Amino acid sequence: MSASQNEGKQRTATLSLDGKTAEFPVLSGTLGQDVIDIRTLPAQLGAFTFDPGYGETASCNSKITFIDGDKGILLHRGYSIAELAENATFEEVIYLLLNGELPDQNEYKKFTHTLTNHTLLHEQIRNFFNGFRRDAHPMAMLCGTVGALAAFYPDAGDIAIKANRQLAAMRLIAKIPTIAAWTYKYSLGEALIYPRNDLNYAENFLSMMFTRVSEPYKINPVLARAMNRILILHADHEQNASTSTVRMAGSTGANPFACISAGIAALWGPAHGGANEAVLKMLEKIGTKENIPAFIKQVKDKTSGVKLMGFGHRVYKNFDPRAKIMQKTCYEVLDELGIKNDPLLDLAIELEKIAVTDEYFVQRKLYPNVDFYSGIILKAMGIPTSMFTVLFALARTTGWVSQWLEMVEEPGQRISRPRQLYTGSAPRAFVPFSER
Repeated sequence: MSASQNEGKQRTATLSLDGKTAEFPVLSGTLGQDVIDIRTLPAQLGAFTFDPGYGETASCNSKITFIDGDKGILLHRGYSIAELAENATFEEVIYLLLNGELPDQNEYKKFTHTLTNHTLLHEQIRNFFNGFRRDAHPMAMLCGTVGALAAFYPDAGDIAIKANRQLAAMRLIAKIPTIAAWTYKYSLGEALIYPRNDLNYAENFLSMMFTRVSEPYKINPVLARAMNRILILHADHEQNASTSTVRMAGSTGANPFACISAGIAALWGPAHGGANEAVLKMLEKIGTKENIPAFIKQVKDKTSGVKLMGFGHRVYKNFDPRAKIMQKTCYEVLDELGIKNDPLLDLAIELEKIAVTDEYFVQRKLYPNVDFYSGIILKAMGIPTSMFTVLFALARTTGWVSQWLEMVEEPGQRISRPRQLYTGSAPRAFVPFSER
């Protein structure tokens, strides 16, 4: 395939196959690599592309998030993740992702008021939790309960009406912290705590997690700021596995609560949302600093099956721009809580020092990613590992909803239908049972 541009005309890419030649438009976005529009490939050449995992395929147009993995850039609506995490509230980021612009003071006040008024769950949902086993995984409860919201808000199913879409978006983003916190409380056998209208998004989640009926929870501003950053850093990440799942489910016209539930199910996979939990398990398995050299040796041995969790990223080929912010937050939280000699933290710091100086990892650009530090922060805050992916889903719901809205409202939107390369049996005659 070759690319060309005639004077005054659009750039095109030329592909030849079996003596036939076809031209395809080259499209350019605001930022990032150009893409070749191959939608007419089957019609022109009688073939289609093969791209397992869709790693080299643009499946949609989007104005929400931009990533440059080589340069370590992550932008939401044009704003750098570092500036948002350092300066914005999560509510501002929610508004930004949903509407494309940061809110002014009046817009912010109205938006947060609306968001706060949707945090309560229908009281029958409280009874819904009683159907789960006490030892059920919080992600199982989250996935099931979010999907069940479709039964409580059937009006959301008519997505052709803009007001219904907007109301469903607010309900999902507002109620997910309440559901998430209730999964934790239920697993403990403690009383479920209702949301408070006098707290912001991050504070409210912490309150519902740690308040007890007999013992009110005092909001620590350092921990609340850390939670605010964690939510922002996980709010959206372009067309990852769970976001693509939400878009694919949404392309069928499915109820938005079902679409987000599908995203939660995809996030549950250890290769996606469970990475920070895997980091802690890795550190616990290493045990002590003295065991790090032997562990590093195993990592380098491709036949050992041992992986260095929390380093490197599928998209970022340089460094994860979220990791530096998370590292700073990690030290702030540990200092605030007076954790000076935490074995896992000491182990993580030593592992980081070795990994970022070892030529094997440097050459492969395996730098610490956001998951390396987030698990340590959450553990220090008293959040159990079983809740790590739930917290990820809580933050990512904002991105999922924004992506769903964008997809539904795109002109000419079609149902997703990937193709395949068939490698099964050729046509063959059926043999009667008695003759086999």
